[in-house]
Amino acid sequence: MSVEQTVAKPAAAGDIWGTVAAVFQALLVAVLLRTFVFESYNIPSGSLIPTLLVGDYLFVSKFSYGYSKYSLPCNIDLGWGGTRLVKADLCSYLPSGRLFGSMPRRGDVVVFKVPTDNKTDFVKRVIGLPGDTVQMKQGELYVNGQQVPRQFVREDSEDEGIGRFVHAKVFSETLPGGATHLMQTLSGSDPALNNTQVFTVPPGHLFVMGDNRDNSADSRVGFATDAWNTADNGHVFVPMDNVVGKAKIIYFSIKTKPGEPEATEPALQLWRWPATLRWGRLMDWVR
Repeated sequence: MSVEQTVAKPAAAGDIWGTVAAVFQALLVAVLLRTFVFESYNIPSGSLIPTLLVGDYLFVSKFSYGYSKYSLPCNIDLGWGGTRLVKADLCSYLPSGRLFGSMPRRGDVVVFKVPTDNKTDFVKRVIGLPGDTVQMKQGELYVNGQQVPRQFVREDSEDEGIGRFVHAKVFSETLPGGATHLMQTLSGSDPALNNTQVFTVPPGHLFVMGDNRDNSADSRVGFATDAWNTADNGHVFVPMDNVVGKAKIIYFSIKTKPGEPEATEPALQLWRWPATLRWGRLMDWVR
């Protein structure tokens, strides 16, 4: 009677290099997909409510508008905690312009590098194209001098944290060209967001806004400004070079913590998914 035994033996050098080559190939494929096809992003703030919610995870199409230097992973920041292993900005050394470039349509939801630092990723909806005029008057949107039609959909509320909720109204808005999407207004809105000057979009730029119209720092007031009562005209418009891609599909969505509208439930606690995932949003197209 024989007894089978499992004996461990050192891996041959060829096996080790074969494993290294397989890992390298997998990493190369991942980098190529991330650079030229799709990249994953998550939503950390509510500026695009009700279209995108805090805790949504998106696939963004890189090829929809062609490629610029910001399509590449050239802002490198690797590390953890307070320790940085590699931090470099290679984008500033690359040429401007787009390869296979095409213009977004009004109504597209785009990810772009915010023009204040050309590093931070923002996601907003395209409202104005080059040559368009855009203005907000008494909370109504005007594009090229025409009021953009909208239809009331429902009453809603937005969680401001610590048990505070603000009243919201959700509308269906149709932009010139026919793109229709949902947007919302809030009670106690900011006058700077609802009454603006007339903006004329320059060549090669976009005018973008959030669907959460009364809670979005966007082209109406300038990006990352401290005071919203005066637009930062140097950073109102988004250069086409800064556009990374088009938001396409929500592949994952996890709820926020009760009373903490910008803090999500732990995504890696799989045993809690039946209660913490937003099942109805999984694999939902971004419109």
